[in-house]
Amino acid sequence: MQLLVGRAADFGCRSCTPDSSRAYVDLNRGADELDAAVISGVARTANSPRIAAGLGVIPRVVANGRGIYCGKILRTDAEARLAQVWRPYHDCLAGLMEAALAQFGRAVLLDFHSMPHDALGAALVGPKGQRPDLILGDRFGGAAARDIVDLVHAAFEDQGFTVARNTPFAGAYIAQTYGQPARGRHAVQVEIDRALYMDEAAITPHSGFDATRDRVSTALAHIISELGCDGALPLAAE
Repeated sequence: MQLLVGRAADFGCRSCTPDSSRAYVDLNRGADELDAAVISGVARTANSPRIAAGLGVIPRVVANGRGIYCGKILRTDAEARLAQVWRPYHDCLAGLMEAALAQFGRAVLLDFHSMPHDALGAALVGPKGQRPDLILGDRFGGAAARDIVDLVHAAFEDQGFTVARNTPFAGAYIAQTYGQPARGRHAVQVEIDRALYMDEAAITPHSGFDATRDRVSTALAHIISELGCDGALPLAAE
């Protein structure tokens, strides 16, 4: 994903990108979403569907529910991961949002993720029932103003992407935390189908990578131009 959106800095995006895998620390989860089934010394909770599914801040499973660990890791090890990875990343995002807000009176965060092709399931959009290439998540209007989401939607559609909203991905911790439209803070999660640009089995770019990167870059350039925030569009790439 970092390679796919890397050109964004050339025309004004200021980004936070992680150095570690999402299987090591999931930055789109809260620091308190600790899974007792994988971290020793953590009390079990019954109120988090994400933790119950094994998808806490330190995930228990990867694709298709495959387990990551044979046993549990120490609570001190989990806290070390949060200190080394989670907190610096979110300090970066929070700082970019506040800087944009101070400079422009509003801040718009685009939170990029890659989604497995089979994660789309039966999701369809458009008069011909196309499978979406991108899913925009604004927590059903709770994380960003409608005009901003409409702008992002149109920019990607103009580049030939089929775009859907909020189904099956409406936005998780990042959108929920940084998207506060009433306070001038807007967050839009952007999930891109991996099949557009990579061989999912080999985890390597395929022949469509360059074209997809160019289309994404052109859409971002248009969004920045329309928002009038050259140099201060926060971008999260996970």
